Amino acid sequence: MLRRHIKQIFFLCSLFLFLISGTGCHSAGSETPGDSRKDIIDPQTAKTVTLEDAQLKSVKVEPAGEHLFAIEQEAVGNIAFNDDRSVQVYPPNQGKIIELFADLGDNVAKGKTLYTIESPDLIQAESTLISAAGVLDLTTQALERARKLYETQGVAQKDLQQAISDQQTAEGALKAARHAVSIFGKTEAETDQIADQRRIDPVMVVSSPITGRITARNAAPGLLAQPGAPPAPFTVADISTLWMAAYVAESDSPLFHLGQEVKVKLMAFPGRLFKGKISTIGATVAPDTHRLMVRSDIRDPKHELRPGMLAAFAIRTGDPVRSIAVPAAGVVHEGDGTITVWVTTDRHSFSQRPVKLGLCKDGWYQIVEGLQPGELTVTEGGIFLSSMLDAPPTD
Repeated sequence: MLRRHIKQIFFLCSLFLFLISGTGCHSAGSETPGDSRKDIIDPQTAKTVTLEDAQLKSVKVEPAGEHLFAIEQEAVGNIAFNDDRSVQVYPPNQGKIIELFADLGDNVAKGKTLYTIESPDLIQAESTLISAAGVLDLTTQALERARKLYETQGVAQKDLQQAISDQQTAEGALKAARHAVSIFGKTEAETDQIADQRRIDPVMVVSSPITGRITARNAAPGLLAQPGAPPAPFTVADISTLWMAAYVAESDSPLFHLGQEVKVKLMAFPGRLFKGKISTIGATVAPDTHRLMVRSDIRDPKHELRPGMLAAFAIRTGDPVRSIAVPAAGVVHEGDGTITVWVTTDRHSFSQRPVKLGLCKDGWYQIVEGLQPGELTVTEGGIFLSSMLDAPPTD
């Protein structure tokens, strides 16, 4: 009975040590625990533990196999709008906002009306158009009369030529006036209506120049909108591609190049990968942090990402390496700084084996030294075996 209680106590202690020490796999490229070892266990004097049948369920044994380790650099950054695909929609001329047709967060197509304004410049252009249309009618009538009179010798040839010149000048003025009105967004049919009916239409329509999402709205009816005067009434961004800006260590900067593939993980979408490419590498290094800005274009066809989201990206900087590996749960970080695994030949007696770690990825540790392929290795329960070494002898 006493032996059973002692074993239970040691098992609970080993479980506690496992939880507080953590067997998670940190990002590749960080300092590996095996590099800082001071004392290496001599394989000739390695300690062994023999388990009874009832204790074997506390450990899991598998042959040591190989695992593919990607050679990557990682960094943390934030999602942001792609400024190259974001447009501030100002009116082409100043005017008072009349009505709004879109709101923040709306998806709009290219050519969709965002707002309308009453523009004094449009009124002036339309007035010139109406005047030019009237002058053309007058000169056209004068030309017809001059031709009839010239046929009956009622006017001199020079008078006919003057009438022709006046009519042609009026035609040119009307064409220029129509073009000026079209700059304000009026269609041919609307321009014809203004000229024919001699009625001014002061409303200028401002449309979205691209297909995207409304990311900012600073417009309200009655406000004066002016070209280039911030803030813009609307901002529209194409969100099919977003930016992820991250800052990498100065020492790692030679590893990054334009066009490199990027894999992005986000807290909001655990277990998923978003793909992209490096589009910009900063021209300078921050003097206070000695870090370099690396910006990537991230594809988001379903519009799931939001600017400001925290993201971590991994960039492949070399060919993958296939090497002997052990799950993180099978690696034991001893109190004296050594790194060990447990091996066995008969699945009952287990020997402590010092190892040197390399890369760590996706819950697997690369074993650089100390283990051969095919050796039976404890993949779960290594801490339990280490705790058995310190267990006092029982009668």
